[in-house]
Amino acid sequence: MFRINYIEPIIMIATLCRWFILAVITGSVVGCGTTLFLKGLYSILGQTASIPLWVQMVILPLGGLLNGLMLFYAYRHVKSGNKDSVVAAVHEQEGKLPIKTMPIKPIAAIITLASGGSAGKEGPCSHIGGSLASWIGRILKLEPNLQKRMVACGVSAGFASVFGTPIAGAIYGIEILTIGRLRYDIIFPAIISSIVSFEISKWWGMTYRYFPIQVPPHFSETLFLKVIVIGILCGLLAWLFIEVFEKTTTIFHLLQERFGIWPPFMPFIGGIIIALLIFGIPTLTSYLGLSLPIMEEALDGKSIPYSSIFWKILLVSITLGSGFYGGIVTPQFVIGALSGNMFANLLGVDSAFGAAIGMVAVVASASNTPLSAVFMGYELFSGNIGIYVVGACITAYIVIGHRSVYPDQLVAFSKSLWMHITPGIPLQNEKIHVSYGLLRKMEHVKRKWKS
Repeated sequence: MFRINYIEPIIMIATLCRWFILAVITGSVVGCGTTLFLKGLYSILGQTASIPLWVQMVILPLGGLLNGLMLFYAYRHVKSGNKDSVVAAVHEQEGKLPIKTMPIKPIAAIITLASGGSAGKEGPCSHIGGSLASWIGRILKLEPNLQKRMVACGVSAGFASVFGTPIAGAIYGIEILTIGRLRYDIIFPAIISSIVSFEISKWWGMTYRYFPIQVPPHFSETLFLKVIVIGILCGLLAWLFIEVFEKTTTIFHLLQERFGIWPPFMPFIGGIIIALLIFGIPTLTSYLGLSLPIMEEALDGKSIPYSSIFWKILLVSITLGSGFYGGIVTPQFVIGALSGNMFANLLGVDSAFGAAIGMVAVVASASNTPLSAVFMGYELFSGNIGIYVVGACITAYIVIGHRSVYPDQLVAFSKSLWMHITPGIPLQNEKIHVSYGLLRKMEHVKRKWKS
């Protein structure tokens, strides 16, 4: 024991040094990779931003077909058998991701967004980050446990360089792995890789927009209670978003199986549906692509149509559910900002403040990442809003229950003592039940009511 007391600090310092070196390498490589993708994306989006409506209607189905063909043929020849999912790579594949197909998803995302598909930009960046980190781990011949941690750091670095939120990005890459458990052993390298990636992106000329939100100088109990209500509403809205997204995806799968449609044609059909929608309602073009202008209007406190939430949810669900590829966090930002803006108006709260609260609350609930959403609130909207962000994010996270936009997330703990789960099972395979104790109480109340 005497010797261990002296040796352990040396081992910990050596561990810290090893992680620092690996994290700097990972952050540098991922920062360059994600910046290259983002610059290419923004360049193409700049050329398609002001195209006529009829051109938009034509390129939507064509973009869907190109997307479908690319994804179908690229993954058809993957011989490793590994899933192309960073969450699965950590939990099931010892940190291994197929490297040959790494460019496919970023290119598919550019096609999706350039053609008008309603999706996000962070998904391909997280994919780039995880894949590059996995590649670095293989080159350095790291052991499996270290390789898995490297992939999580790569995801964190990719997320940080997209939104300019290094601390939120660091926590996000860890938090999406398991609902209810945070891997503290990965926090240090995740933070280092995120900061390095963020700084590399800035060095390459990436710029980020932040939204300082004015809040009362002193804590307001009334405002905090209203924020809790906004958190509840955002949690319910995130639940609705996941339901619509899953049902839409199921409908497309059933159509494909029922009529024997060739898989690459499914996003083509999705593109036709979206094209018909914007032909009938031209104002829906505001909800295509990243939809950042309307999100920024909500964050600036401008009036937002009540139907905007419905249209954004529907277009995202059709885009991703039909087989287009893109991120799903940016849509959560947009949906959250729009909904928070409207909920704030209903509750007599400043609409810009409500949009900021809603934006992070929907991410906290739909992605099951409350801590990263809280840090995102601090980084995007300034520290004064912090205590209100915490209230909204934690509330929304609880309200949504055991649902997620990432079905391969593991579940560590139930969010309620009245719900029973089996820990360590992917959410998509988890069978969640009402606890026996609550069922007994409900049956007792039912008998008492009848009598």
